[in-house]
Amino acid sequence: MSLAVAIQMDPLESIDIDGDSTFVLALEAQRRGHGLYHYGPEQLSYRQGRVVARARPFEVRREKGDHFTAGAAETIDLATIDVVLMRQDPPFNLAYISATHLLDRVHPDTLVVNDPRAVRNAPEKLFVTHFAELMPPTLISYDIEEIRAFRAEQGDVIVKPLYGNGGAGIFLVKEDDPNLASLIETFRSFLAEPLMIQRYLPEIRRGDKRIILVDGKAAGAVNRVPAAHETRANLHVGGRAEQATLTRREHEICEAIGPVLQENGLVFVGIDVIGDYLTEINVTSPTGLQEIDRFDGVSLETQIWDAIESRRARGHDGRRLPI
Repeated sequence: MSLAVAIQMDPLESIDIDGDSTFVLALEAQRRGHGLYHYGPEQLSYRQGRVVARARPFEVRREKGDHFTAGAAETIDLATIDVVLMRQDPPFNLAYISATHLLDRVHPDTLVVNDPRAVRNAPEKLFVTHFAELMPPTLISYDIEEIRAFRAEQGDVIVKPLYGNGGAGIFLVKEDDPNLASLIETFRSFLAEPLMIQRYLPEIRRGDKRIILVDGKAAGAVNRVPAAHETRANLHVGGRAEQATLTRREHEICEAIGPVLQENGLVFVGIDVIGDYLTEINVTSPTGLQEIDRFDGVSLETQIWDAIESRRARGHDGRRLPI
C-alpha cells in the first residue's frame, strides 16, 4: 500500500543521519513508496473543527550535508493523511500535551503513532509506576522531609526532574552529602513539578540498557555505558554504545509490559533497564534504532513500519490506558 505520511518532528536541518531514529523511519517509509510531509509542532493548528498543519513534502537520503530535499509549505488537513508520526523531542510540557490533544482529534481515522492519548497519559517517569514491582525503590515528591527520609532508608540516591529528558538535571546524591536540601531548593526555584528520587543502582557502571519494543514485542537492545566520570549513560553526554542481548529478567520485564503497550497503540517504545530494574518507559520519541541496526545487522525500522501498516490495514480498536 502507498500511504500519505506526515512526520511531526524537529527541523529536518538538525537531523544527525548517523544516529537519528526518525531519519531511518523516513528512509524506510520512502523505500515502501509512501509520500512524506514534514511539519513542526508549532505548525500544527485547529481551525473550525479541522486539525491542519503547514507542512512541506520531502525526501531523504543518506548523504551528509545533503540529506533531504523539501518542497514548498502547504496547509494540509490531517484528516486526509493516512499516518502521522509524532516524533518531536521532549520536554514533555504543556506544548507537548497540547499537541497530543490536537492529534487526538484525527486519531484513529488518521493513525497517529504513538497513540496521542496514550502518550499524554504515559509520561516516561510516571507511566513506569504502573509496574512498581519492576522498578527500583522510588519516591516522587516535592516534600524535602519525604526526600530526606527516603535517602536515610535507601542510602545513595539519584535525583532527577520528573519531566526531564536526555539525562539533563540528573544528580547522584550520596547518603552523607550535606547538599541535598540545597539541591532540592535549587530545583524548586525553577521547576513547578515534583522530583523523582530513586535508589542508586551501582549496576549502572555496567550500563543502562535501551530495549526497543515494537507493538509490545522486544525487538532489540543496545547497552549504553557511562564514561568514567559520569553516572549518566546517555550517548550525547559521553556514554558508549555496546552490542547487547536480553537477559531472562529483561525478557520478563518486556513480557509484563508488552500487552499494555500493544493494547494502547504504543507501537514504538524504548525502555531503560539497569541491572534487574525497569527505570523508564519512553513513548514520546524513543531512540536507539540505528545503533541496534548496526550492531545486530537488523532493520528495526522495517519491523516498525510492518506494525504500522498492519494497524492501518485492520483499523484501530481505540482501547486506552486505564489511567
